[in-house]
Amino acid sequence: MKKLMVYMLVMVLLGVWGTPLYSAEQTKLDGNSLFEKKCGLCHGLKRVKSKRKTAEEWQKTVMRMKNAHGCPISDEEAKAIIQYLSDHYGK
Repeated sequence: MKKLMVYMLVMVLLGVWGTPLYSAEQTKLDGNSLFEKKCGLCHGLKRVKSKRKTAEEWQKTVMRMKNAHGCPISDEEAKAIIQYLSDHYGK
């Protein structure tokens, strides 16, 4: 009986039984917060917000800041920032 209870507890904790312990929505990165926190480290946000670029142009800009200028963002954070900029400051 004790082994069965432990097995059931493990199954619940692993999310196999019932609803998952987390959802994709909870793990989604907030592009706006990342933009403000990360991009604001080196320059004013007004400068960025005054621009209008295509998604491809925003990608080039963000990746240049990451790779050439050392902006401390991961690839996943870069994707979220690019999506935010494209949605709000796109052509």
